[in-house]
Amino acid sequence: MLNTPPEYKESLMSLRTDRRKQLEALAARRVIILDGAMGTMIQRRKLEEKDFRAERFKDHPIDLQGNNDLLTITRPDVIKAIHREYLEAGADIIETNTFNSTTISQAEYKLEHLAYELNFEGAKLAREAADEVAQETGEPRFVAGAIGPTSRTASLSPDVNNPGFRNVTFDELREAYKEAARGLVDGGSDLLIVETIFDTLNAKAGLFGIEELFDEIGETLPIMISGTITDLSGRTLSGQTTEAFWNSVKHVKPFSIGLNCAFGAEQMRPYVAELSRVADTLVSAYPNAGLPNEFGQYDEEPEQTGTHLHNWGKDGLVNIVGGCCGTTPGHIRCIAEGVKGQTPRKIPVREKKLRLSGLEPFEANA
Repeated sequence: MLNTPPEYKESLMSLRTDRRKQLEALAARRVIILDGAMGTMIQRRKLEEKDFRAERFKDHPIDLQGNNDLLTITRPDVIKAIHREYLEAGADIIETNTFNSTTISQAEYKLEHLAYELNFEGAKLAREAADEVAQETGEPRFVAGAIGPTSRTASLSPDVNNPGFRNVTFDELREAYKEAARGLVDGGSDLLIVETIFDTLNAKAGLFGIEELFDEIGETLPIMISGTITDLSGRTLSGQTTEAFWNSVKHVKPFSIGLNCAFGAEQMRPYVAELSRVADTLVSAYPNAGLPNEFGQYDEEPEQTGTHLHNWGKDGLVNIVGGCCGTTPGHIRCIAEGVKGQTPRKIPVREKKLRLSGLEPFEANA
């Protein structure tokens, strides 16, 4: 763990309190804009193995190209420039470049020991960019510490011949998320985003670890939760419907619940509408730039994405919008223009009932 003096942490806590009030006020006033795809923008730079290694990792025993999170350390200029592009396009919230910065995911590159550092430096770099643009524009900007789903699943067996086998445990996931979250908090994140959830059990382990961290540090950050629907049946990979997914995670009282990845806006809309109906918190959505073509590329133009999300905002479905795979600052600019002046979704007041979840939601009637 990096040595962060107590006065630094106290200063961060005070600043976060102020920014949380600003974020809540912004959410009450208009639709909030999230940034777009980091990976897409990195790919456009056509970086090489030497960019990922730099001097520090020049003798690392395996290839590192593709480990985009490592660029926070080896090419911070590239990552900070991407953050600024999204901020200048109108993003209110930027995500840290830490999607795969857990011990579990970094173990694939034999860099699991860097998990805390990657998250700390990722948050610190995003914080610098956000603060610079906030000062230049006079508008507050916020940093969401991003934690991806890891490369493993606690609900499903990776071995079709052994359905009872698991290659990760609940406690391993809990610790991995907790360590990542600690780095993101120490580095200056305003909120945390647990995203691209395909297995709700992974998310529940991660959220448990994050709440443990909050208890330890005596501070609670807003949490954004974003799942991913894997096919047109409207279910996550672990089999839950959208409403059942919400019932599974609403106990943490998240700042927002939403969906990202997998689909373009056209295919995602019915599931966002379902969340909008049942969730008594803010709803976020950041779709891909359409569906990938036969070459794995995303062809939806910024104006198309902006039109889709304009219609979502007009129909009162969303509070926070942005972009996932294939989206660029151009997409974010069009999304921001598309929802400009629209009233954010009104949070519904639902009758208090016992609501549970398996693969389907269950609601107990009086």
